[in-house]
Amino acid sequence: MQSFIHMLQSLVHLATPLNLLLLLASTCGGILIGALPGLSATMGIALLAGLTYTMNQDMALIVLLGIYVGGIYGGSISATLIGIPGTGSAAATTLDGYPLAKKGLGREALSTVTIASFIGTLVGTVFLAFLTPVLQDLALMFASHEYALLAIFGVTICGTLTTEGSPLKGWIAGFFGLALACIGYEQLYSIPRLTFDNVALYSGIAFVPAMIGLFGLPNIFDNLSRGTSADSVNVSSEKKMKISVLGMVRTNLLNVARSGIIGTAIGAIPGVGEDVAAWLSYDTAKRSSKTPEEFGKGSFEGIISSETANNAAIGGALIPMLSLAIPGSPPSAVLLGALQLHGIRPGPMLTFDQPEFIPYMAALLLLASFMMRFSGMAICQIAPKILRIPFFILMPIVGILSIIGAYALNVNMFDLTIMFIFGIIGFIFMKLKIPAAPIVLGLILGGMADSNFRRALQASQGSFTPFVTRPLSIIVLVLIFFTIFSQTPAYAKLKGMFKKQS
Repeated sequence: MQSFIHMLQSLVHLATPLNLLLLLASTCGGILIGALPGLSATMGIALLAGLTYTMNQDMALIVLLGIYVGGIYGGSISATLIGIPGTGSAAATTLDGYPLAKKGLGREALSTVTIASFIGTLVGTVFLAFLTPVLQDLALMFASHEYALLAIFGVTICGTLTTEGSPLKGWIAGFFGLALACIGYEQLYSIPRLTFDNVALYSGIAFVPAMIGLFGLPNIFDNLSRGTSADSVNVSSEKKMKISVLGMVRTNLLNVARSGIIGTAIGAIPGVGEDVAAWLSYDTAKRSSKTPEEFGKGSFEGIISSETANNAAIGGALIPMLSLAIPGSPPSAVLLGALQLHGIRPGPMLTFDQPEFIPYMAALLLLASFMMRFSGMAICQIAPKILRIPFFILMPIVGILSIIGAYALNVNMFDLTIMFIFGIIGFIFMKLKIPAAPIVLGLILGGMADSNFRRALQASQGSFTPFVTRPLSIIVLVLIFFTIFSQTPAYAKLKGMFKKQS
């Protein structure tokens, strides 16, 4: 009850015309940053953190949180319209958002994404405001053993979901991504691995150029090589199909609620973040769907599950960041540094020193979610017009933006080399029908899997026993084995037997 009162007081305090206008501008800025391949919410917060130093605390937090919320949502716009996720957390949305856009349902897909993102952010806000102590205890139960297994679980799920028929190709791609993540200085002893004495590889494979190469360039090569005409694109984008977005969300209330809870819970686990939340929610939605065969071909259920989860993870990621000073995701890690820049010290003592601060952040997150919905629905009416641009004009523009995005992150020419190499790999994989998304997730989670696996072995003096005796480790192991077993003929036969008996 005290948290609710503090939250209402914070809403009244924040709801001034100047603050709301600043929040709208920062949220729109975050959407733009997230929508541009190569930029991200993490980068946006990092770039603006220093600029907020001269602002007062309210204005600084408004700008930073607006960028965070807008950036996570913005990645789904490019994922839906051109098949290139603006952020890693939008990779799961690409699977169904882009096929829907190609069917002429770009506006409906974006509207659904916006509403799902809005609801997901609200769910994360509720958990942040009222259930922080519970989720804080859950986050503290995870150690190196669970983090290592969770990374493997994320790659296993992604490989299963992104491949039609046999998931073996998806798993190969995922573990190829994990192997690529081992390039560069390893995190425990700073020993270079697989660098071949190339100084540029000491810092590892840059994630953003690799992601742009895998998702962006293959689409450009494929469309230009096939000579897609302007007419075919225009006809697709001009289809008139009446779909009630709000009605669709209402029929998926169970999916929305489940995805919101999954997203918040995964976000609350330090270091995991929005990417895993989206994939895990997508997997759960596909398994429980009455039409799982539509996933990956243009399913509204798919984009609802992934977008609800990755936005709910924002509130979840703020829970360990504020209460333990341990960020739940990369953007919240940068936000942690920005808070300290403004004299705020997150950690166990925050609830004693400033008991009103967590409700204050929840109130700010609530306002940001409304701003995101307001600006997002306006963008939905304009953005699908991109599909009317002939491909022989659109694809070179996308290519130029991809090059700029890959170069701008580190201002490093070698990143362009990485982008083109991964573009060629992605194009070959596309022709072989090997999915690119597991490679990206493997790159993201590879460092976490490697360092935590070796750290766990060090703690147990080389023994694997804790991996099969710790309760949470057992749960994650069971989930991994079930995910693999569910793709075997034996499981299909067993499932058929149960159906016949029922």
